[in-house]
Amino acid sequence: MIRNGHHATSEPREEADCTKPGSSACSPEKRKRVVRLWCDGCYDMVHYGHSNQLRQAKAMGDYLIVGVHTDAEISKHKGPPVFTQEERYKMVRAIKWVDEIVEGAPYVTTLETLDKYNCDFCVHGDDITLTVDGKDTYEEVKRAGRYRECKRTQGVSTTDLVGRMLLMTKAHHSNIDNPDYQQHTDNFGKGPKGHSPWTGVSQFLQTSQKIIQFASGKEPQPGDTIIYVAGAFDLFHIGHVDFLEMVYKQAERPYVIVGLHFDQEVNRYKGKNYPIMNIHERTLSVLACRYVSEVVIGAPYAVGKDLLDHFKVDLVCHGKTEVLPDKDGVDPYAEPKKRGVFRAIDSGNNLTTDDIVQRIIENRSGTRRFSGSSFSVFINLYLHPLFTNRSFLVNRLQFEARNQKKEAKEMAVIEAMKKREQKQQGEAPAQTAH
Repeated sequence: MIRNGHHATSEPREEADCTKPGSSACSPEKRKRVVRLWCDGCYDMVHYGHSNQLRQAKAMGDYLIVGVHTDAEISKHKGPPVFTQEERYKMVRAIKWVDEIVEGAPYVTTLETLDKYNCDFCVHGDDITLTVDGKDTYEEVKRAGRYRECKRTQGVSTTDLVGRMLLMTKAHHSNIDNPDYQQHTDNFGKGPKGHSPWTGVSQFLQTSQKIIQFASGKEPQPGDTIIYVAGAFDLFHIGHVDFLEMVYKQAERPYVIVGLHFDQEVNRYKGKNYPIMNIHERTLSVLACRYVSEVVIGAPYAVGKDLLDHFKVDLVCHGKTEVLPDKDGVDPYAEPKKRGVFRAIDSGNNLTTDDIVQRIIENRSGTRRFSGSSFSVFINLYLHPLFTNRSFLVNRLQFEARNQKKEAKEMAVIEAMKKREQKQQGEAPAQTAH
C-alpha cells in the first residue's frame, strides 16, 4: 500500500503573480523566492522515466513549466510520434510535478524561450539531444549557464518499451503455473540479473527509496470520498489518464486508491505476454499521476468485503472494458454491487494497450526514421558544406549511429514477429488435417 496524496492542483504560492509569463509585478527580490524551471521534450509514450526526470527537475526549484513539441517538429527531427500532440499534452499535464505546460514548444531551447516564461534555467537528462542537423538542442542555454542536468532513470526507455511491445504475438503464453513466479512477485530487485517471466525483459530494480520519492504519503482526511479502482494499468497511457480523471471528478473531495494486480494475475486475464511492464514499473507509473492518492501493490482481483472495510471505501469504479470472472467464476465486483457502491465510468476514451501496439507496428513497418542508403548518408555527412565543423560531424555521426541501431533492432523484431505468425498460420491447417 503506497500513499500518494492529493495532486489535483499545485500548492498555493505567496508570489502568485510571478507564475504569469512576462509579468511585470515580480520584483527581483520576489523572483529570487520562486525558482522557475523549464523542461521540454517529445514526451511520446510517457513512462516513469519521464516522470522521474520531471520529479528531479521540480526538486531543483519551485515552479515547473514543461514544453511539449508538436507532431510536425518531432516528425522533422526524429520521425513520427506514436501519440498525437493533443494526447501528449494531456499526458504531461497529468504528471503531478508539472505546474504548467506549453503546447507547441520549439525543438531547440533558446534563451528567448526561457525569458518568455520567466524561467531561471532549464533541466534535461544526462543524454544528448540533437536536431535533424546534428546540433545540440541545448547549446545556447548551456553557453549562458542556464542549463542543469538530472540523472536518467536506468532500466527503461521508449526504445526498450517499443521492443517489448513488438515482441507481442497472437499466441497465449500462460505462465500461471510457472514455479518461478514466487521469486518475482515479491522481488524488489534482489540482483542485477533479476528477470520477469511475464515481461520477458530484465526487471527494473525497484527500491524503497524510489517509491518514497514518487509517493507523498498523505492519508485521507475527514470528509474525503474514498474511491477504489483496480486493474493492470499496463503501459500507463492516455486512456488510463482519462479514466482516472473522470474517477477523480466523481466527488468533491476524492481520495483515489488504485489497486494494481500482480504480473501473474494480469497474465491470467490478458494472456499473450502481458503485462508489458512489471508490477514495480506499473507502481511508479501510477504514482506519478496527479489524480491518484494511494496505490495497493498486488491487489486481489476480486474486490471483496475485507478490502472495502479495510480502506473504508465509499465508491468502487470500473471503466467500460470487459470484466472477466474470477478464478472461481464469480463476478469480482459482486460485493461492491451488493452494497450499492459500484459505478461504471465512461471516460469517452477506448484506447487500449493493444491499440498502442498496433500504432507501433504501423509506424515501424511503414515509416523509416531516415531515408537514403548508407552511401548517401556518407556523402551528405562529408561533402555537404554544413559539415565542415568537426564537432558538428561527431554529433551527427553519434546521432545517426544511435538511431540506426534503434531502427535495426525494431525492424528485426518486426520481421521475427511476421515469420512467427506465418509459421503459426501454416501449422494451423496441418493440425486440422490430422
